[in-house]
Amino acid sequence: MAATIFEVGSLARKAGFGLAGLALMALPQAATAQNAAVQMLIEQQQRAEWSDQFDNTMRSLQAIESTSPTLSPDTAAYVEQAIARYSSIVAQGGWPRVSSGRRAMRLGARDDNVVPLRRRLMASGDLEQTAGFSSTFDSYVDAGVRRFQARNGLTPDGVVGKGTLDALNVPAEVRLSQLETNLVRLRSMSGFLGDRYVMVNIPAAEIEAVENGRVRSRHTAVVGKIDRQTPILNSKIYELNFNPYWTVPVSIIRKDLIPKMNEDPGYLEKNRIRIFDWKGNELTWQQIDWSTDEATKFQFRQEPGEINSLGSVRINFHNKHQVYLHDTPSKSLFGSDYRFHSSGCVRVQNVRELITWLLASTTPDWDRQRVDTTIRSGEREDVRLKTQIPLYLAYVTAWATAEGVVHFRDDIYNRDGLMMSSTEASLQ
Repeated sequence: MAATIFEVGSLARKAGFGLAGLALMALPQAATAQNAAVQMLIEQQQRAEWSDQFDNTMRSLQAIESTSPTLSPDTAAYVEQAIARYSSIVAQGGWPRVSSGRRAMRLGARDDNVVPLRRRLMASGDLEQTAGFSSTFDSYVDAGVRRFQARNGLTPDGVVGKGTLDALNVPAEVRLSQLETNLVRLRSMSGFLGDRYVMVNIPAAEIEAVENGRVRSRHTAVVGKIDRQTPILNSKIYELNFNPYWTVPVSIIRKDLIPKMNEDPGYLEKNRIRIFDWKGNELTWQQIDWSTDEATKFQFRQEPGEINSLGSVRINFHNKHQVYLHDTPSKSLFGSDYRFHSSGCVRVQNVRELITWLLASTTPDWDRQRVDTTIRSGEREDVRLKTQIPLYLAYVTAWATAEGVVHFRDDIYNRDGLMMSSTEASLQ
């Protein structure tokens, strides 16, 4: 049955058409060609709207990116400005809690919970104050959520799931305390760090390669588990090992390798791990009593190759903890918001870009082509840097940029002594 002119008019207004569109849509619905034309116009309108939403979101996210390093002479001053802002937020009562129904909130949803979400995003500056208080999760809320997620180290997908809700509901008082705690850390590292240096921010699970005060590249990282923490230290990178062996640390032999061998005696063979005594003599797995810690008295070495735990390259720096930066065959972990899976070493995403940069000014006969060729050959090769590069393994859970963007990360190792669980926060 043909729609009435009032129904058609309503549809036209919802689609965003003017009088011309209304006139077109008021034609008899039985005309198939005309229906097709109307549908095409609606689809064009929707495509234009989605394009606008995408462009707005991308501009919002790009504003968060900064070429300024996390550790810089100016970062402490930016954090002081952020402290003033968050002190004001706290003085005004903080921000509202945000809840969600059975389903995560996302673009297009109509939900009463969107209203407190809007207020929460406005309080932290992720949503314009003029965006209104509609219960519709529109493109403005979507962009605000993505901006908030990017500032908090979450995947900026615009979906308000559990992880995003937990971050939204950290009280303003806790965020202020985080900024104050990290200001002390940042002040202690605000001096000259070097013309070229690498910084690993452990709570952010992120690496910055910095040159002449600007970030040349950022790399997602996987860092130590809570019970096997990546150490905080200052050091220098001095060597790269291409297609390396992996010598299994004693702690991993005890905690991982012995239990795995008790479950599956074929584990070593499957993973191309050989056993040697400290005189270089090779043993078989049957020569070891796996019901004891006897295995810790021997050397376990994984051969180079695709399944090697260090991947294609290992980056060595001076330290007493037997940790290093390295590639990994388990690259899927880089796509997770939670990247605390290692035994203390730091896994590097897009490691070839980082090592090419490390070699560029210190060992100029190495370029990206030679790096790729060496890795592809599968042959072991060690390269000493002619000039050692400073490396900082830092613990920064809150910082701010020149653009006024304030970043937060979870206090994964509980070094701030301030973060509360979502349950404790809900009791506030």
